[in-house]
Amino acid sequence: MTTPIKNRYEFVILYDVENGNPNGDPDAGNMPRIDPETGHGIVTDVCLKRKVRNYAELVKGDKAGYRIHIKEGTPLNQNHVEAYKAVDLEPGKKAKLGDIALARQWMCANFFDVRTFGAVMSTGDNCGQVRGPIQINFSRSIDPIIQQEVTITRQAVTKIEDIEKERTMGRKHIVPYGLYRAEGYISAKLANDEKKGTGFSEEDLELFWDALVNLFEHDHSAARGKMATRKLVIFKHDSELGNAPSHKLFELVTVEKKADANPPRKFSDYEVSVGEAPAGVTIIEK
Repeated sequence: MTTPIKNRYEFVILYDVENGNPNGDPDAGNMPRIDPETGHGIVTDVCLKRKVRNYAELVKGDKAGYRIHIKEGTPLNQNHVEAYKAVDLEPGKKAKLGDIALARQWMCANFFDVRTFGAVMSTGDNCGQVRGPIQINFSRSIDPIIQQEVTITRQAVTKIEDIEKERTMGRKHIVPYGLYRAEGYISAKLANDEKKGTGFSEEDLELFWDALVNLFEHDHSAARGKMATRKLVIFKHDSELGNAPSHKLFELVTVEKKADANPPRKFSDYEVSVGEAPAGVTIIEK
């Protein structure tokens, strides 16, 4: 790992879905999440973070410093036990505050997602809490979406006693088309602070940008349909604390539906424009 980052960042990511379900709502039969007041589609922050974790694991594997803490099939407390053993603490025994800080540092050094997004690690063997330098807002579609339910058939049955039925009926929930926008923040102080910093580095940052650009390239499935990152706009500040308010930078990125696109069916039905950056901020487009 390299030196912790020294600059504050904000970013805007635009991605779309075609004939897929970008983020099902378990409280609504796994229908695409929607704002009931406006009809706009919603994708949670944890959904995008999961895809970033998956991409990092795909690229880095179990390389030292790039393991994933929150992953399928691994109890979180199992990693806490490993941290205690690594810093010469006794698992199962209550640790002092100074010792907890050592375990916290070990978790940050060894797990990419802890170093990036933070984690609450106070269950089991207490490894403290980490406030990650990267935070992502909920995504929201540019226009209201259509929640469509499609009936499907399978030319087979599951149970032997149902053989007379000859086939099984099922349903898929899709959005015919939707362009989503998410905004995020990267704090240099939460990366490089001597006491609370996670050590999030320039190398980590490059991996994160790559993950956003390739967010859906290794996540394709029939359920999610055709999804792709369409544009990533990065605002790099010249300082740790920043040179402009985040909300004013986000307002520089505008997305307008073309007059003849009603309803929009593809990304080219929109016009994306980026305004001029204020002093002390550099705009990077990917």
